[in-house]
Amino acid sequence: MPDETPSTTIPDTPRAEKRPTTRTHHGDTFVDDYEWLRDKSDPDVIAYLEAENAHTQGATAHLAPLRSRLFEEIKSRTQETDLSVPVREGGYWYVTRTVEGKQYPVHVRIPVDSPDDWTPPALPDDGSALPGEQLLLDQNVEAEGHDFFSLGSFDVTPDGARALYAVDVDGDERYLLRVRDLTTGEDLPDAVPGTSPGAFFAPDGEHLFYTTVDDAWRPDTLWRHRVGDPVEDDVKVFHEPDERFWLGAGLTRSRQFIVIEMGSKITSEVWLLPADDVTGDPRVVWPRREGVEYAVEHVILPDAGGERADAVLVLHNGGSGEAPENFELALSKLPGGEPLVPEHAVTVVPSSSGTRLEDVDAFDGHVVVSFRRDGLARVGVVPLSPLTGPFAPAFTGSEAAEPWDVQEIPFDQPLFTVGAGANPEFGQPAVRLAYASFVEPATVYDYVVATGELRELKRQPVLPDPDGRPFDPAEYVQRREWATADDGTQVPVSLVWRRDALGLDNAGTRAEPAPLLLYGYGSYETSIDPSFSIARLSLLDRGVVFAVAHVRGGGELGRRWYDDGKELTKKHTFTDFVAVGRHLVGAGWTSPERMVADGRSAGGLLMGAVANLAPELFAGIHAGVPFVDALTSILDPSLPLTVVEWDEWGDPLHDADVYRYMKSYTPYENVRDDAAYPRILATTSLNDTRVLYVEPAKWTARLRDVGAPVLLKTEMSAGHGGVSGRYARWEEIAFEDAWILDVLGLAGA
Repeated sequence: MPDETPSTTIPDTPRAEKRPTTRTHHGDTFVDDYEWLRDKSDPDVIAYLEAENAHTQGATAHLAPLRSRLFEEIKSRTQETDLSVPVREGGYWYVTRTVEGKQYPVHVRIPVDSPDDWTPPALPDDGSALPGEQLLLDQNVEAEGHDFFSLGSFDVTPDGARALYAVDVDGDERYLLRVRDLTTGEDLPDAVPGTSPGAFFAPDGEHLFYTTVDDAWRPDTLWRHRVGDPVEDDVKVFHEPDERFWLGAGLTRSRQFIVIEMGSKITSEVWLLPADDVTGDPRVVWPRREGVEYAVEHVILPDAGGERADAVLVLHNGGSGEAPENFELALSKLPGGEPLVPEHAVTVVPSSSGTRLEDVDAFDGHVVVSFRRDGLARVGVVPLSPLTGPFAPAFTGSEAAEPWDVQEIPFDQPLFTVGAGANPEFGQPAVRLAYASFVEPATVYDYVVATGELRELKRQPVLPDPDGRPFDPAEYVQRREWATADDGTQVPVSLVWRRDALGLDNAGTRAEPAPLLLYGYGSYETSIDPSFSIARLSLLDRGVVFAVAHVRGGGELGRRWYDDGKELTKKHTFTDFVAVGRHLVGAGWTSPERMVADGRSAGGLLMGAVANLAPELFAGIHAGVPFVDALTSILDPSLPLTVVEWDEWGDPLHDADVYRYMKSYTPYENVRDDAAYPRILATTSLNDTRVLYVEPAKWTARLRDVGAPVLLKTEMSAGHGGVSGRYARWEEIAFEDAWILDVLGLAGA
């Protein structure tokens, strides 16, 4: 980490000039003093953000030694030169390498020994070169000369002759797509600007597909490009005109179909294009129905006679009768001349009130089902051979079927997360899994379907800290508790701490209130699953308890958990978080003066709402890229992503009830003159296209008006995910964690 010399002078607290504008909707007029900060082409705006950065730098200068120490702890514990577990695709094993001193990964490959070679080659402990290794793409080379770099697409043709890659050097998530000849290592003339992430080759290796966005940054159009042809000749394959829907595309694992998916927050539609006829016409699987979501996976079904039949697996919440709230898995015939309908599908994994089906992956002879039960992500396997009845070649999609027996792959930790990893080959005999918990480093397994063997391939290395102390998972404890919300709902809380910290033991006996960091998100049905973090060890080893409030609006407890925290029930997200905080205080885990709240993006909205609801409950609040001016954004359909968000938050532009409801909780409009706010740190990025920098800029200016102790830090060359490059990211984490430790009174620890 670069040396930092603490300044003895803190620049004056910036005061944004008030330039009032008015906004009137549904008979309500709001005076906005700081909307002028939206124009980042205005030199006054840039000057104000730079003044805020200077003030934040001065106000945190005393933390420079702690930041350096935290950075060194992350760096020391990380194996900087390392290799990912090889993934077989076609005739090669593909590997990603990190190199000490380099910000970005390097992509390489080695040839397989034979067509039956499914055992990943052994990895050298020092991350050195593999025998026969070929360099494909060095992100460090591509990033040279740029303050920001992000790789949005990377794919290789089935014959291994070409690669495509797409890069963003501004942070605005618009990527320049290039094609590389892997024989020579040289880029071809093909260059497509303004693409979205996720470009891919067709199986013929001659065509590639990519998406572009509209003015609101919504991916809306799929294009086909023939390698070597002018970009001007690219063909528009599909366009989605509905502003609520995003468009995406990909190739099935069988490589027989190109899948075109359109989805809003509550409705989806899928079209299939035969991959051997890329110039043909795609066909819809199920025509869209408002409120019905589904995803499709191509499956090849065997029968007892050795025949095989094509079908599609459909994971959906539609169909006839009562809607399957937590989704069900069905078999359907391939789309033909007439569109299919959910009522003609055969249910093979029924919906369950206690299990949320989340994903399905089909292979040659088995299917992998990802699901969630008791708040934890799980994986199960269904063997497909031999099968009869509706799974025979004569399958028409109208028969009944016995439910599949999904064989869950067990793990013994009380809190964990597991999911399907990189599994590109249809015929691979093992399923690659990614596993982690709060106390166990990320681990990659192969699950051998035929034998049930679970093979550990690699566990994330954790090296000793700068003082030489090794990492021991047994020194850390994780557990789950339940807090009672205002309406009686039980809200899960995950906790992890160092076993010897402040007298905490495995039973949770506490000698005194501990310093505690409480994290939350609670939107988009996103689940905050147990995960391991090397950076978090620096907090845990200083006696900090890390807790996650699994509030409504997330997906931890199924679809209803999500529905109870969106649109006109959104306030449940905020009151749940406050209830968790009060539970932790009441149970003796911590106290208000020793608790900091943390959230990013929509979790930043949660932080802003909580600051207004219960400022007395926290000593500090960190809001990262926070969605704190939500009503202004959702009212303006010309802003990026606004219309697609109406299904999540409601449409305040056309619905007066939604307008009034949102105005009653959005943080910017509800800053309180009578509140004693805790210390607040807001972090953002100038080029963020998802949550614009102006939201935290306006919010912090308004907080200053009421005397809140607030800091604003803006990355001037980054996007929604923050700075790019792992060392730069470690510096960002060190800055945020040093501030958190300072608030907790642990800056000297």
